[in-house]
Amino acid sequence: MATDNHLMPTYGRLPVHFTHGKGAWLWDKDGKRYLDAMAGIAVNGLGHAHEGVVEAVCAQARRVMHVSNWYQIDAQAQLAERLCAIAQMDRGFFGNSGAEANEAAIKLARLYGHKRNIDNPAIVVMEGSFHGRTLATLSATGNRKVQAGFEPLVTGFRRVPYNDLAAVRQVREHDQQVVAVLVEPILGEGGIQIPDPGYLNGIRRLCDEAGWLMMLDEIQTGMGRTGRWFAWQHEGARPDVMTVAKALGNGMPIGACLAQGAAAELFQPGNHGSTFGGNPLAATTALAVIDAIEQGGLIERAAILGDRIRDGLATALRHTEGVREVRGTGLMVGVELDRPAQGIMMRALGRGLLINTTAERVVRLLPPLILSDEEAAQVVDLTATTIIEHLQS
Repeated sequence: MATDNHLMPTYGRLPVHFTHGKGAWLWDKDGKRYLDAMAGIAVNGLGHAHEGVVEAVCAQARRVMHVSNWYQIDAQAQLAERLCAIAQMDRGFFGNSGAEANEAAIKLARLYGHKRNIDNPAIVVMEGSFHGRTLATLSATGNRKVQAGFEPLVTGFRRVPYNDLAAVRQVREHDQQVVAVLVEPILGEGGIQIPDPGYLNGIRRLCDEAGWLMMLDEIQTGMGRTGRWFAWQHEGARPDVMTVAKALGNGMPIGACLAQGAAAELFQPGNHGSTFGGNPLAATTALAVIDAIEQGGLIERAAILGDRIRDGLATALRHTEGVREVRGTGLMVGVELDRPAQGIMMRALGRGLLINTTAERVVRLLPPLILSDEEAAQVVDLTATTIIEHLQS
């Protein structure tokens, strides 16, 4: 068996080798089965080996996998049309990841600013946010831990506390260089932080008043995970620019930056590009993902399952000392502890459950949308048991 000796040690990998999966389950090389409540960090919304997606990938691979964006790509045009209809956007640009989608959004904001004769356009970003690991998206990210060692960071970002409209309003009153706000509707890597009702609508109003672009990072929240296609739809706070990736390809690398109104007309030939972005294989796969979500009624299902899992965890952990809160929206669930959650992933692995921890003290669940009632109950039972064991150790 190959070792990791020739890989750069960028990941703290757990001692398990998966060989195949089906639905919400993965199997390791020894035949042990694991319930996947992480879905590849919100990527495998349709679970593993989804028949419709597999068939789309295989059929397209037999025809043509890649051509340059110098040529017309029918599947890419179809995908842009479908996504724009779902997201109420006008145009889209395709890349290969969430970070690339956010890079495109940042470039749109700067182009927007320069067209308004602002020499050093800046973007308001949030503490606790995560937008990617390229230099620009790392600079936009509100986590000093992941930025350390990569200075000098990209300038042009104004950081404010998350869920604090007054702080955004103060920036508007005192900073004439700002042209946009970039925010996650729910902080994912930041610990499943749910903003107050009206927060996104408040940002929308402030952006309208200031002439800023409202830009939403829906990379983790998008594609039905929160019980709507996109999290902004819970409030009707339609952004000017929106990024999506992760579950869009169910494992196929693809990301998209969508825009409406004036923002949709900013990019012109030569302003931006991607060698692989939106190629026939990736675009066809994403179309199959959208079909499966729509035909399976999975968005409504995510809302129901999310309520069931959160209620189940709240009940199972209600008398457990050390549990601060169970929270979430749809199938984006967090359990905050009063102490570090380090070691919980390994404990869960031993029980045949895949979960992770984020923001040091939050146990995070991002299960696939295709979860059955029985599997949802297993997620609750295994997660609660693991947390109790961790807190009592």
